[in-house]
Amino acid sequence: MDTKTKEQNQQIGALMNAFVQHTVDFYNELDSYPVCPHTPQEILEHLQTQEIPSKGRNITHVYEEMLKEVYSHTILAQHPRSFSCIPSTASMLSWMGDVMSNAYNLHASCQVNGPAPYLVEKKLIRWMCDLAGYPKEAGGLFVSGGSIANLTALTAARDARLTYEERSKAVVYVSDQTHSSVAKGLLIIGFCKEQIHILPSDSDFRMDMDALKTAVKQDLKQDKKPFAVIASAGTTNTGSVDPHKEISELCKTHEMWMHVDGAFGASALLSKKCKKDLEGIENSDSLSWDAHKWLLQTYGCSMVLVRNQNTLINSFSAHPEYLKDAESSEGSIEFWDLGPELTRPARSLKLWLTLQTIGTEKLEAIIDHGCAMAELAEKLVSEKRDWEIISHAHFGVVNFRCVPDSNMPESQLAILNQEIAKTLTDSGFAQIYTTELKGKKVLRMCTINPETTEKDIRDTIERLEEIKETRLAH
Repeated sequence: MDTKTKEQNQQIGALMNAFVQHTVDFYNELDSYPVCPHTPQEILEHLQTQEIPSKGRNITHVYEEMLKEVYSHTILAQHPRSFSCIPSTASMLSWMGDVMSNAYNLHASCQVNGPAPYLVEKKLIRWMCDLAGYPKEAGGLFVSGGSIANLTALTAARDARLTYEERSKAVVYVSDQTHSSVAKGLLIIGFCKEQIHILPSDSDFRMDMDALKTAVKQDLKQDKKPFAVIASAGTTNTGSVDPHKEISELCKTHEMWMHVDGAFGASALLSKKCKKDLEGIENSDSLSWDAHKWLLQTYGCSMVLVRNQNTLINSFSAHPEYLKDAESSEGSIEFWDLGPELTRPARSLKLWLTLQTIGTEKLEAIIDHGCAMAELAEKLVSEKRDWEIISHAHFGVVNFRCVPDSNMPESQLAILNQEIAKTLTDSGFAQIYTTELKGKKVLRMCTINPETTEKDIRDTIERLEEIKETRLAH
């Protein structure tokens, strides 16, 4: 290594030391920052006009510029009062694992390249398969997110259940609460929109079983091929869980593949209080599960699990000549045989580091806490005038809306609730977005951050009440 590179590495080392302390301070003081910081227009204009230089710049100047203009101007999803979407509740332990894994730039697709990371991922996948109630033939791998997990599982489902000639007749069943990534994945792997049957949800926002049974019966009469049912374990909108046991029985009767999108809610398997709501998940053929939602991980840490690992091998295994020397002589299955990626990072290591440090009892407490905070929010909202609960608290999600007058048209109610949510979010105190349920515009709170306190919940509900009063006064 030449002298100049060594000197730059020393500079990088000094800056990274400073960055570590900067990050620790940031996490320790997180609740003092606005959830949605305002980005000055001049910063955006500078980034817009900045060119890629022909000659490199001083690393210290670039570092300081990145901190000031890029990293300081993003929504803080890990903030204890970020209640939008399914916020990432990343722990510093996961960040630490990220830094370590990225520093070594591990290639985690085969055993030869990294026998220890390979073993860690295998152990974690087995642990999760056991939690899901899958048999010894089960398997899976870490992927980048729930979207890729769903796509990977659906590819295996297609190849396991359909001949090439049957694909044009196949039908997939989802509910109106199924995550959009499912339809996107189905389109990518060759199905068309007409083959995706969207079924209504019931009053609890679960897949309506009567509607599902009727749809399957009608499709069979029309010489179509009912092929798969996509069940949800914790929907994004409401945290609802589809009736897995009933779905699995129907799938068994008609030889359909049952995939569970558990990106968010599968983590409830770690809670003795919550896992009963996931009864029947053990009968599914595949499961997607995001560690970067409720298991404290930074983004890019998800898992796809299958009841029989061979279904993944049948879809993704390839043996090109340039990989022969890297294939295990022991005949072990390599991760590149289980999914679409060849080059892949060691996504499992940060989760391993987190689990080894805090243990499963702590995770169980975190999941139970998230559920309790949503229940508290529901209680506080229900006690106030002019508010109504739309979906009860479940898996840390609750939906409600302001209804000051039962005769107010839905269009006006929608505007009012959007304005309330926007005013709160723009204030920087807390972040709440709206969603739509059964034609109603509602405020949605997801309370799964372990740092969210009862005070955070109470103060946020009070702020919403104050904004409501101000709006109605005008």
